[in-house]
Amino acid sequence: MAFVSPIDIRWRDLDAFNHVNNSNYLTFLEEARIRWFATLGEDWLTDEFAPVIASVLVNYKYPIEYPAKVNVELFTAALGTSSVTIGHRIVGEDGRLYCDGQVVAVWISRKNGKPITLPDGVRRASELLLEDAGH
Repeated sequence: MAFVSPIDIRWRDLDAFNHVNNSNYLTFLEEARIRWFATLGEDWLTDEFAPVIASVLVNYKYPIEYPAKVNVELFTAALGTSSVTIGHRIVGEDGRLYCDGQVVAVWISRKNGKPITLPDGVRRASELLLEDAGH
């Protein structure tokens, strides 16, 4: 099971080669994560705690050309005590895979910057999106 977030490619997303600039893929992935977190119905960000991105892996498979509509698919690749590894894919309406990879998000205390136990809502939502390692 995956969380799916549609993204419309904008003219401003393009680079000099007339396809989506590689850095914008990270923006699309960030937008999808925020949309997913917003559906949790519980706090994922407060004055006491917040997620930080510890690592990012993006495997670019195919350039995205304008105009296009894509879907960002998110799933849980691994679940830890204070972190979740969020797998991602950017897929075209025709099923073409533009990129895949993962990010590791760690929840930290805003007071001291140290990792904390995942908020309950984040853990529950991550468990729902847990995929088999053999995906």
